[in-house]
Amino acid sequence: MSAAANAKTELQSPGLPGSASKPARKWFLAALLIALLLFPLTNLVSGSMNYVLFMMLYIFMYIAMASSWNIIGGYTGYTSLGHNVFFAIGAYFSGVMLVYFKISPYLTAPLAGLLAMGVGLLVGVISLRTRGPAFIISTVAMILLVKITFDNWDYIGGSNGLSLPIPDLDVTISKFPPYYAMLLLAVGAVYLSYRIRHSKFGLGLRAISQDETKAEVAGINTNYYKILAFAISALFVGMAGSIWGYYLTYLRPNIFLTVLMAAQLVLMTLLGGKGTVAGPVVGAVVFILANEFFVSQLGFTELNIVATGVLMIVVLLFFPEGIVGTLKERGKLPQFLDWE
Repeated sequence: MSAAANAKTELQSPGLPGSASKPARKWFLAALLIALLLFPLTNLVSGSMNYVLFMMLYIFMYIAMASSWNIIGGYTGYTSLGHNVFFAIGAYFSGVMLVYFKISPYLTAPLAGLLAMGVGLLVGVISLRTRGPAFIISTVAMILLVKITFDNWDYIGGSNGLSLPIPDLDVTISKFPPYYAMLLLAVGAVYLSYRIRHSKFGLGLRAISQDETKAEVAGINTNYYKILAFAISALFVGMAGSIWGYYLTYLRPNIFLTVLMAAQLVLMTLLGGKGTVAGPVVGAVVFILANEFFVSQLGFTELNIVATGVLMIVVLLFFPEGIVGTLKERGKLPQFLDWE
């Protein structure tokens, strides 16, 4: 049976595990969303939740980006190490619109996402002619080329960076706008990932991931599917960059354009379970909280990096398909995380 047929059988099977608990799962997720929407209000009472709000908006940002990366890296099986280019494009686009035209990044974020998607389309046309290691190398080269361009582009500040106006908000509510913006992006990215996972388009992407040659024989326009997946995966990454750049109030190429940042998206998705809807969410939460714990205990040293790396190795030894993927295979995945 072909890869496309296998995926189609999986998609159409009426006996999917956990199907009877879908209403309960929806109620749980709805309750969680309401709790997240109301949580910032606690800072109005205590005034001591700024750090927690920062950590949560930071997690939301990486959930949005990892879920987006999963479309090309998980569903399609093409590992990209250049997605932070779209992050930088979103940040700089909205930063320039704010500095030169006084338009808030909260208004230009959707345009930043569309711009990142357009760039992703062009890059995909070129780079997705290659496969395997050649594709990975091409995405790393994209980071280097964009960084050189940004470093020497005086209009956007060059290597010295671009300073943005600081929002004039009371410290108690200063994190509310980026918190809600990142939450919206996280929900939107996960929902988009879910819709793609359960669509004919997603069926084709998974067939490509399993065996691209067989997918072509089955009649799937693999080149079109890959390019579109790559472009879509840039959408929410660009919007996240727009909001994050405004939150930092300072843009500099070496903040956004490092291979390490791109690798984190890959690691988060692998940790949670690539090719699953919930995997990037779980991976982002676990990775960021673990890293924050090690930083608090070991400081910003090499030991922190080593400890995070050891944790990744240990987790992947026991969960070779990621936390969500492995638990799903073993029939032990909690129903509230079974979004497949």
